[in-house]
Amino acid sequence: MSCLRRRKPKKGRVREEMFGVYLGDFPADICDSCGESFTDQETTGKIERIAKDRGVWGLGFKTRVTKTGNSLAVRIPKKIADFIKLKEGEEAYIHPDRNKVVIERI
Repeated sequence: MSCLRRRKPKKGRVREEMFGVYLGDFPADICDSCGESFTDQETTGKIERIAKDRGVWGLGFKTRVTKTGNSLAVRIPKKIADFIKLKEGEEAYIHPDRNKVVIERI
């Protein structure tokens, strides 16, 4: 596999994380022009298995923004709430981060 710039990739290792959880360093082909990395099918499968074992596979969800009074609200899926150990009634810190909304347990 090669990047869209058609440069020949170099062998190297890439650090893989998913939702802030470190999964490991894996062999990959890395484009020396753009830095994009490509793992082979076996390595990709290994990364996926590790992510599933660590409970981070499938944590991304779409949700609908609703209105409650004058504020906007979003549902936090149970799987995400469980992952970050967020409980009903707990205080949380919410803030923007560029084009994201970050919710952190206090």
